[in-house]
Amino acid sequence: MTEVEAPAAPKAAVNPLPGRGVTVQPLKSSLAEEAFQTLIVSKALEQLGYQVKPMKDLEPATEHLAIANGDATFMASHWRLLHGQFYANSGGDAKMARMGAYAEGAVQGYLIDRKTAEQYRITRIDQLKDPAIAKLFDTDGDGKADLTGCNPGWGCELAIEHHLEAYGLRGSVTHRQGSYAALMADTIARFKEGKPVLYYTWTPYWVSAVLRPGRDVVWLQVPFSASTDGADTRQANGKNYGFQADQEEIVANRGFLEKNPAAARLFTLMRLPIADINAQNLRMSEGANSERDIEQHADGWIRAHQAEFDGWLDQARAAASR
Repeated sequence: MTEVEAPAAPKAAVNPLPGRGVTVQPLKSSLAEEAFQTLIVSKALEQLGYQVKPMKDLEPATEHLAIANGDATFMASHWRLLHGQFYANSGGDAKMARMGAYAEGAVQGYLIDRKTAEQYRITRIDQLKDPAIAKLFDTDGDGKADLTGCNPGWGCELAIEHHLEAYGLRGSVTHRQGSYAALMADTIARFKEGKPVLYYTWTPYWVSAVLRPGRDVVWLQVPFSASTDGADTRQANGKNYGFQADQEEIVANRGFLEKNPAAARLFTLMRLPIADINAQNLRMSEGANSERDIEQHADGWIRAHQAEFDGWLDQARAAASR
C-alpha cells in the first residue's frame, strides 16, 4: 500500500512592498558628487515601498551623529577607514551598522604634475621640506608649497593635518582649504597653463579622469606609514601613498535596520563599481550637474543593470517575509 504524502506547507506570501508606511531620510555630504550613489539606494528603497525624503546635506561628522540619533536613516558614502573615527565617536555599532562594500577600491593621496616630477625627480612628499622644491608649488608668493586639500570637517582634513606634522612639512607646505571643487578648478586651470600643481584627491571622483595619474600627474609616496590609527599604508606593490585602500559603505541607523529586514538585506547586497561613479562624476564636471541630470544618470545606471537591481529587490522582499 502506497503511503500518502502529507501536503507541503504553504509558502509565506512575499510582500512586494515591505517598506510601505515607513519614511526614510537619506544623507550626503556637501559634495554634490555623492548624490548619484545615494540616489540609486533611495530608488531601490522606493521600489520596496518606502517613502524616501529628498537627501539632506551634512558634513561627515554630523551625518554620522544624525544617523546614530535617529534624525536620519542612512548615508551611502561612508568611508570605512577615513570615517572610522566619526563612526566610533557617534556611538559605533551600538547605534549604527556598516552594511558592507557598496563601492570597493577607493584610493586617495597626494599628486603633482608629471612634468615637474620628472624635471626635479620628485617622487616623495617629504622632498617638499626642501625650500627650493616647495617654492615650485607656491601660488601666493610666500615661499611655501600650496597643497589643494580638504574642506574643513571632512575626514581627509584630519589625515592631511596629521601628515603635515608626521612628515615635518608644516614649515614648508600650506594646506589650502575651502570649497574643494572651487580649489580644484583653480588647480586644473594652473595645470592647463603649464604651471606646477600639488593636490590631494581620491577615487571615486572626477578629478582623476581630468588629471590622469601616470599620464598628466603622478602619485607621491610617503617616507613611512603615518595613519591616524597606526595602520601600515603600504600597497600590495610595495608603494606607500599614505592611505590604506578604502571602501565606501552604506551606514544606517540600527533601530531602523532591526525593524526593516528588507532594507537591511538590500543594503548588504548593493554594489556600485568605482569606475561607474567616476564616469558619472566626470559628466557632472562637464556640466551635467543639475538635480534632473543626476536623476537621469541614476535611472540610466539602473536600466543598464536592471537584472542585478531587480535581484537585490527580490532578495530584500524575501528577507522581509521570513
